[in-house]
Amino acid sequence: MSGIVKVWEAKLKKSRGTAKRRVNSIFAAMSVAHVDDEQPHVDKDFPNHDIYSGQWSDNWPHGHGTCSWADGCTYEGEWHHGWMMGRGKFSWPSGAAYEGGFRNAYMEGDGVYLGSSSERYSGAWQSNLRHGKGVCEYSNRDKYEGHWRRGLPDGKGKYSWINGNQYVGHWRRGRMNGNGIMVWANGNRYEGSWEAGLPRGNGTFRWVDGSCYVGVWSKDQSEQSGTYYPSSSHSGSFEWDPQEVYLENLSDCRIHPGEEISDYPCLKMLNWPCDGEDVLKNPAANNLRASSVDGGGLSNAGSEYSFDGSSACFESGRDLGEGSPAEDLDTVARGVGRPHIVIKPTKRQGNTISKGHKNYDLMLNLQLGIRHAVGRPAPSTTLDLKPSAFDPREKVWTKFPPSGSKHTPPHQSCDFRWKDYCPLVFRALRQLFKVDPADYMISICGNDALRELSSPGKSGSFFYLTNDDRYMIKTMKKSEAKVLIRMLSNYYKHVRAFENTLVTKFYGLHCVKLTGTAQKKVRFVIIGNLFCTEYAIHRRFDLKGSSHGRLTDKPESEIEPTTTLKDLDLNFIFRLHKSWFRDFCSQVDRDSDLLEQERIMDYSLLVGIHFRDMTNAGEPLNMGARTPLSNGSPNLSQSTSFKLGANIPARAELTVRKNNGEAQLVGEPTGEYYDVVLVFGIIDILQDYDISKKLEHAYKSFQFDPTSISAVDPKQYSKRFKDFIFRVFTEDG
Repeated sequence: MSGIVKVWEAKLKKSRGTAKRRVNSIFAAMSVAHVDDEQPHVDKDFPNHDIYSGQWSDNWPHGHGTCSWADGCTYEGEWHHGWMMGRGKFSWPSGAAYEGGFRNAYMEGDGVYLGSSSERYSGAWQSNLRHGKGVCEYSNRDKYEGHWRRGLPDGKGKYSWINGNQYVGHWRRGRMNGNGIMVWANGNRYEGSWEAGLPRGNGTFRWVDGSCYVGVWSKDQSEQSGTYYPSSSHSGSFEWDPQEVYLENLSDCRIHPGEEISDYPCLKMLNWPCDGEDVLKNPAANNLRASSVDGGGLSNAGSEYSFDGSSACFESGRDLGEGSPAEDLDTVARGVGRPHIVIKPTKRQGNTISKGHKNYDLMLNLQLGIRHAVGRPAPSTTLDLKPSAFDPREKVWTKFPPSGSKHTPPHQSCDFRWKDYCPLVFRALRQLFKVDPADYMISICGNDALRELSSPGKSGSFFYLTNDDRYMIKTMKKSEAKVLIRMLSNYYKHVRAFENTLVTKFYGLHCVKLTGTAQKKVRFVIIGNLFCTEYAIHRRFDLKGSSHGRLTDKPESEIEPTTTLKDLDLNFIFRLHKSWFRDFCSQVDRDSDLLEQERIMDYSLLVGIHFRDMTNAGEPLNMGARTPLSNGSPNLSQSTSFKLGANIPARAELTVRKNNGEAQLVGEPTGEYYDVVLVFGIIDILQDYDISKKLEHAYKSFQFDPTSISAVDPKQYSKRFKDFIFRVFTEDG
């Protein structure tokens, strides 16, 4: 035994000496200031003149440390496996500096930015952008305090100009938009509606002496109308043009654009000059990292581990081609190859419905009806509804003649009738979902037109999006409307009991009936747009758990961010933080039980993916085998409000399928991970298992595997759906 121990000690000393010589040959200068078994302190001077000093673990900065890049940028703060993570300070050569939270090298959480021009912002950040509550003091001494979104004032906020003018109200994309009050330094004020930074709509202009002008405002003089009301102290004639507000009063109320950040910290990651053996030992080193000198590009040129995606078996992480050797899958599992996934720029969906469009009159009718239904005086809404509120006969008809009536305004559309189904229930649902009635009307009935999606859904329904993307309007068949009314009582109880429900949110059910010879009826439902989020959706999947007809069969080059992919296109497994995963499983169980109870089938889980880290060419960055989310906070930002299904941080593990002649619903995991944000919800919940679906099941069962088709009994559908979803979503850890 003693001989064995001596031999083992000799081998250990020899291996330590070899490792020491190899490390000294890699780095130009290295001195160990402090030895800690877990996080030793090191000083490293790299050949490209980058310098790192701080705690170190597994060939990466880990703990507290300082990095100085050759171009003059510096970072001092916390690191996590090679990423700026936690609290830290990043300084630019220009003199600008940011001190606050970091996540995966992104400025995120609470932080303070002091620009080179003396601009100062203090508040919330997300993905390098000001997002949440914050205060900015601009270089010209203007000041904005309020809500931000994607780097611009958005929401409620106050802007104070150095000349004494001040605006308090709503903002959108960096401009005054919505209701707000502008007070000039001389005491005059405008209170009313704004659009794109200018008064638009109903508003009142007041002078210091008490006189006021009340009317409809527009920069287009033909649309301007109003009445002047003099104060009791005013005497004599009055000559004033409301256009002076646009031409003179607002000329010195320009919004400062703010200072641009020239080089983001996420582009300044260290370029480690490690050899191939070290890369294999540390999968995280296989990530593409930004050039440390110019910070502009991502360099992996000449790497033996780079992969151009030309092989058909990796075209989009799908089936391995015929005759592909079995070791190909093992190679990918080791993280040696990368799939060639390219994310195209996101585009706004739909075509604006303008005058001359075949559905222009229908859009006007819809907006007139919504404005009437939501704005109609009603008793205070209570969430404790009587059973009579859910009665299918509970509906309200309203006539809309073009000339107007006692209860409806004149309009330029055709004569039509409007029907509200169960108005008290949907009013209570909007309150339950925290929808402000004024914002709801502005979204649907504002000056902005609706957008029609390019093609109708499989059911033949048409979809329309509001201009702000918050709501989707779907035309529906009479049978679907009947199903919704039938299940409305249980649906209401369910969404009231479970705040985190993933089922579709319904805000209103209506019908437009055109008068005349056509007598055409159009029923439609207003639902929440699942993908109305601050994150761009790069991939979307519609998942049912069936395999027949569940492949779009598009090559990667033809996949757009708006392309809805299906079960057999799915090439990821989503790994959630344990707390999110626990809540997710519980809620999917509850929601599926509701739909099974209501005899609903053919529903699906719609999943949107946002890749957080991408190259300049639009390729998602492989995160390697980074620390699971279960070892840290799942939060993206301290300012982000999280809700199940909305902006959930996760890791997406790439999968591939073997082409063995059978449909493989879930591919084999490869060990390649992507840092993502997920948005998901259960949609299409109005198809009951009626006689047509029973006949479809019987017919297709003769041709295909009965378990592979969508049309199955609700109980079987629910079980298959949950089994599949719980294979695609797993706990990270």
